[in-house]
Amino acid sequence: MEFPDEQQIRTVLLDIEGTTTPANFVYKTLFPYAERKLENFLQEHFAEPQIEALVRELRLQRKSDERQGLGPSHWLEDSRESQLRSAAEYSRWLMARDSKCSALKALQGAIWQEGYARGALRGEVYPDVPPAFERWRGQGRTICIYSSGSELAQRLLFSSVSSGDLTAYITRYFDTRVGAKAESESYEKIAGELGRAPNEVLFVSDAVREIEAAAAVGMKVALCARETDVETPVTEYPVVHTFDQIR
Repeated sequence: MEFPDEQQIRTVLLDIEGTTTPANFVYKTLFPYAERKLENFLQEHFAEPQIEALVRELRLQRKSDERQGLGPSHWLEDSRESQLRSAAEYSRWLMARDSKCSALKALQGAIWQEGYARGALRGEVYPDVPPAFERWRGQGRTICIYSSGSELAQRLLFSSVSSGDLTAYITRYFDTRVGAKAESESYEKIAGELGRAPNEVLFVSDAVREIEAAAAVGMKVALCARETDVETPVTEYPVVHTFDQIR
């Protein structure tokens, strides 16, 4: 696959779910694991400053959801136990909505960190990802990740794949703290933080809205359509089925 002015590409910016990593790993392994461990994790870590801060953020987000009429789960404050149950119930409510709430993502990342440390979880990437990382680094290109999962979750995934630790190849990680993935401003911020002109960055994602947002600010883009038995969305942008096509 050739891109216009391909020699200008200095950074490859990658989505995770459906791009570097099978979506089933996220939805059938990571998310269910976090939901199963949620209550016990909060019981064990509720008094830790980092977790206390995340619970406060969740409470504020719930108030915002309530003001918007979204009907979030109830939140009780009369005891430590009721706060803990409320945080767990609201987190499950967010998970059911596939929310990109930063506090939820950070909480999930902390739960997964324990899972990876205990050997209950291992990261997963498509087979073409490690050789692509090696090829792009050999070309002098930097590799960055932009995912709705927290930076911690991203690092954990890439550090524990069966082919070995891939984090040495990755220069930067971006999550929703930089902005929503379907908003053009997020890609402007990323280019600015990288010190790159937008047209020096190639963004690869399986989500049409995301590549449209990146293209709107001048990034080069490619739609990643991994599932060849699924109809590829209609798009004016280049489509790749494997990183082998990004030379």
